[in-house]
Amino acid sequence: MAAAQTGSVFLQPLSVLIDLPVDQVNFVVCLGVALCAGPWFRLYLHPSHASPNIRHIVATILGFYLAIFCFGWYTLHFVAYVSVSFALLHLVSAKHVHRYSFVVAIGYLSLCQMWVYISDYGVYSTDFTGPMMVMAQKITSLAFEVHDGLGRKNEELSEDQQRLAVRQRPNLLQYLSYNFNFLSILAGPCCSYKDYVAFIEGWSCTAWANPQGQSDSKPNGYKVWAEPSPTGAAFLKLAVAVASLGLHLTLGRAFPVLYNVDERFVRTGSFHARLCYLVVSVQAARPKYYFAWSLADAIHNAAGFGFNGYTKSGQPRWDLVSNINIWNIETATSFKMFLDNWNTQTVRWLKFVCYDRLDKHTTVATFMLSAAWHGVYPGYYFTFFTGILMSLSARVVRTLLKLVLKTLKFGFVIMVECLSLWHVNLTPPP
Repeated sequence: MAAAQTGSVFLQPLSVLIDLPVDQVNFVVCLGVALCAGPWFRLYLHPSHASPNIRHIVATILGFYLAIFCFGWYTLHFVAYVSVSFALLHLVSAKHVHRYSFVVAIGYLSLCQMWVYISDYGVYSTDFTGPMMVMAQKITSLAFEVHDGLGRKNEELSEDQQRLAVRQRPNLLQYLSYNFNFLSILAGPCCSYKDYVAFIEGWSCTAWANPQGQSDSKPNGYKVWAEPSPTGAAFLKLAVAVASLGLHLTLGRAFPVLYNVDERFVRTGSFHARLCYLVVSVQAARPKYYFAWSLADAIHNAAGFGFNGYTKSGQPRWDLVSNINIWNIETATSFKMFLDNWNTQTVRWLKFVCYDRLDKHTTVATFMLSAAWHGVYPGYYFTFFTGILMSLSARVVRTLLKLVLKTLKFGFVIMVECLSLWHVNLTPPP
């Protein structure tokens, strides 16, 4: 059956020239457009001379255009998804809004993922459920934040819940901007609603105390520090993204993950050869995620979003919406350490809406929610079921190894590294 393209075909000649699918070309080019729009948005629509409403409108329109260019008519699903969720946020009481929003958000996402799973694979387009996965995080996070802010007493909240609690429901423009903004519509990541509003209104960078900075003014008795520049951080993350793309185009093609299930390789390859290839191919598959998440982080920083205070030495931190810590991933000494540094905004979402809300079976419930959020492919459930076993068993094994090898620190580190490498590379392939 002939393949169809639901997004724009304007870049089809470029797709043919570089021998990449047009949906992937659209995706990367649109990320590039968002990256270029970031500095313009930060400088020409700076909060000092552009109102929050103008910034909301421009961010929404740009994001909506990028979505249409990449996903075509599937963008209607985004509109319906956000519209229904907005209605629930305003029609359901604060005591129950988180439950209704959660069920509808995950349910709608699952239906779309199921439709993609059973539909004609000849439809050749970037999976439109990717942006919906990020929207699901935003929709449910905001619903829980409204529940915490308007439906619970302050003393019932944890420190993190108090900080993120939303005391006033957003209007339609704010809600559309939060979900459709050009910074995160394509590759995420999710951020808290309060952090996004702080960025739009212009106080995300000035509400921190710089240990080495100088105060510019003192409106209402509060010190306001000079706004730090994100240029260096954005360029560094862009360089990481470019390097990751190069690794993906070389190593990813040289060691494709799908070769692990090649019938001939499975039939003729020795166990050791297949095991070695598994480790190498999974390692080679990571750079494509490093590319997308590093570039998404650079886009946010270029627009002035992502400031997270200062280090003890007074250096600005631009990691508020960072989604990976590559060094910690590649040197992880435990399965937990790997998970804590991989797709970190999703980890925070799972913790916020699930892990911290339950009294028992927290690990199992969190892994099951993660599996449901990822999609309906059986491999996801096998992966996350394995992840549950890995996570629980790792705690026991690590404790035992500490007792056995407490006098052999180097041996302990080497053994833990080997076990972690096995865990990390065995779990994802399904």
